[in-house]
Amino acid sequence: MKKILLLGSGELGKEFVIAAKRAGAYVVACDRYDNAPAMQVADEREVFSMLDGDALEAVVRKHKPDIIVPEIEAIRTERLFDFEKEGVQVVPSARAVNFTMNRRAIRDLASKELGLRTAKYFYAKTFEEFKKAADEIGFPCVVKPLMSSSGHGQSYVHNDDELEQAFREAMEGSRGDVKEVIIEEFIDFESEFTLLTVTQKNAPTIFCPPIGHVQKGGDYRESWQPYKISDEALKQAQHMADEVTRALTGYGIWGVEFFLTKQGEVIFSELSPRPHDTGMVTLGHTTNLSEFELHFRAVMGLPIAGIHLEHAGASAVILSPKDVSCEEMPSLQYNMEDALKEDRTRIRIFGKPEAHFGRRMGVVLCYGDVNDDTTALRDKAKRLAKTVLGTDPYMKK
Repeated sequence: MKKILLLGSGELGKEFVIAAKRAGAYVVACDRYDNAPAMQVADEREVFSMLDGDALEAVVRKHKPDIIVPEIEAIRTERLFDFEKEGVQVVPSARAVNFTMNRRAIRDLASKELGLRTAKYFYAKTFEEFKKAADEIGFPCVVKPLMSSSGHGQSYVHNDDELEQAFREAMEGSRGDVKEVIIEEFIDFESEFTLLTVTQKNAPTIFCPPIGHVQKGGDYRESWQPYKISDEALKQAQHMADEVTRALTGYGIWGVEFFLTKQGEVIFSELSPRPHDTGMVTLGHTTNLSEFELHFRAVMGLPIAGIHLEHAGASAVILSPKDVSCEEMPSLQYNMEDALKEDRTRIRIFGKPEAHFGRRMGVVLCYGDVNDDTTALRDKAKRLAKTVLGTDPYMKK
C-alpha cells in the first residue's frame, strides 16, 4: 500500500487517517504542534511549520511519500508543484491546493474566469483600500482574511464605526504570511449548504446529497442531511461544483459551499479541496460511505459504486468552556453518559492536546430513519451537545 504524507493533523485529518488505516495504508501525519489529533492514529509524525518551505521539503525527502494530502491552509503551496513534477501525487492536485488556500485565487477563478454567481467583493491590503471598498459595497458587509480557517478573523460589519476593528481582526486572524482581506456584500440568504463533490480518476464526478449547515462567525456549529432543496437549485449547485472542480483539476472530495436565497437562487460561496467540517454529519451513518471514506477511495483511485442516503442525521459541535493547557487537559471531563443514554446517538471527541474557550473539541451525531424530520434531529443533537461539556453550540466565542 502506498505511503501518505498528511499535511495538517486536526480532527478532519484524524478521520481521514482512520479511513486510510482501515484499508492498510501507511500514514505520516504532520502539524505545527505535537500530538495533534491525526498523529494519535498515524504510523509516524512530524512536527514543523508547513509555511517553512525548506522544512517541508526536508520531510518529503525523508519519508519519500507516494501521496501528499493537504488538510490545512497554512502550507507553502508553491513547493507542491515541484513534488508533483517529481511524480508525487498531490491531492487533489498542486494547482487545486495552491488556488484554494487563498480566497483571492478561488474567488477570481469562480467569478471572473468561470462566470459563476458570487457575492460582490473587493480586496484590501490597507485600511484606506478597505474603507473605499466598504463605501462601494455598502452595509452590512462581510470581512474575511484571504487565508484563514475555522472562521478566524471573520466578521459582519454594520456601519462605519465597526470598520477599524473588523479590519484589524481580519489581519490578525490571517494564517500564513498573506496579509490581505476580502470584503463582500452581505447575501440575504435563506440558508447555506455544502455539496460534497467527489472527483475521480477513472469515473465521472459524483455528489453526496446536499448538507444543510449553520455557521457563526464563519465557523461551523451544526449540520444536517438531507437538506431540502428543489431539483432545479440542486442542478445549479452541481453544475457550479463540477465547473470549478474541473478547472482546478485532481481527484478527491471537495467541500463546495453555497448560499440559497429566499428567491431560490444558488450563489457560490467557498470551496475546500478536502473533507469539510460540515460533512462530519456523514460519520453518523447518513450516507453509505462517510466523506472520509469517499476521500480515501478517490485519492487511491478505488471504485465508488455509488453514494446513497441511508439515514437522516444531524451534527452539533462540542465547544470548550475554558482555556485548558496540555498539562491541565486531564481535568477537562467529558460527560458522555447523558447523551449516550439516547438511541441512535454517537459522540466523537477529537483528542486535541489543549483547549481554549470556544474551541471545537468534539461533535455529537444523531440519526434516524431516512424520512425522519431533520428539525427534530437537529434539536436533539444540539441539546445533547450541551451535556458533554456544558456549553451551547451557539455560544459566543
